[in-house]
Amino acid sequence: MSLWENFVGGLTGLFDFMGRRSDQIAELTLEHFWLVLTAMIIAIAIGITVGVLISYWDPIAYPVINVTQVIMTIPSIAMIAILIPFFGIGFNNGVAALTLYALLPIVRNTYTGIRAIEKAVLESAIGMGMKESVILFRIKLPLALPVIMAGIRTSVVMGIGIGAIAAYIGAGGLGILIFNGINWVNYPMVWTGAIFISIMAIIADLVLGWTENKMSWRT
Repeated sequence: MSLWENFVGGLTGLFDFMGRRSDQIAELTLEHFWLVLTAMIIAIAIGITVGVLISYWDPIAYPVINVTQVIMTIPSIAMIAILIPFFGIGFNNGVAALTLYALLPIVRNTYTGIRAIEKAVLESAIGMGMKESVILFRIKLPLALPVIMAGIRTSVVMGIGIGAIAAYIGAGGLGILIFNGINWVNYPMVWTGAIFISIMAIIADLVLGWTENKMSWRT
């Protein structure tokens, strides 16, 4: 059988699988979406808070960022195993793992974005008698927002990809298709999981990229 015939046969099998399992694919896609969304909401809340705090105290900034970098180096399977005693298996473990992986870009970009603001701008605000809380929410965060959004964008796209591993401990999502497809030597199943994860990542990247550009234009 020629390479072209193999390609056509594989493509036919892929579309046939998608047609027969459309309901399951839609359900797993929604599970994947909620898994990543939940983790990103938590990571954004923690990451921005930590990034803001360390921007006020440089001595702890780099140690904190280094800790988040070390977390990023832990293999995803190992991370999930480490978290089992604390979160068990399932959705909560997946959310915790994705949250930890998402922290580095958000913390680092929040810190960098705030520290990059020109001192003259902040000195003018202080000279006008603004309180630090007002400066933070009306000047620092708005000016740093495009940089922060770049970090969030990186975390979300990365989280969508890593989220496939969460299926290994029963957290659901499109990773189920990939793992089951490998176990059953069902290549259309593997391809379907990979394709839909890629589509989700591309859409998220485009939407967040558009948002980031709009924010950069406004600032």
